[in-house]
Amino acid sequence: MQEVTIVRSVKEATLVTTPWGSLTWYASGALGNAGGLTVGKCTIKPGMENPLHRHPDCAEVLTVLQGTIMHTSATGEVRMEVGDTITVSAGFTHQARNIGATDAILFVTFPTPDRKVENE
Repeated sequence: MQEVTIVRSVKEATLVTTPWGSLTWYASGALGNAGGLTVGKCTIKPGMENPLHRHPDCAEVLTVLQGTIMHTSATGEVRMEVGDTITVSAGFTHQARNIGATDAILFVTFPTPDRKVENE
């Protein structure tokens, strides 16, 4: 098998702005640089939260890079700080609320190049 390395500039990332913050996608099937996963950054403004949503086709791994969030899922709420990581199983409804005074930045990964989302 031939090894393929694709380097993308940050200028080639896809930025999606929302009232609560933003999503920046660095690698995915849509970007053409990842055949097996989606990688991005979620920024949530202080006092804001992303919508309660789910990914019917894949799990999601979230790592807090900056700030403090309250992560809500069917199993309850958990406070997460810098370095904390959570894995949300496929199909489980969840959301993150920024409970800090600065932007919360989360590194997000999905084990599919074309994640599906309901209620985002």
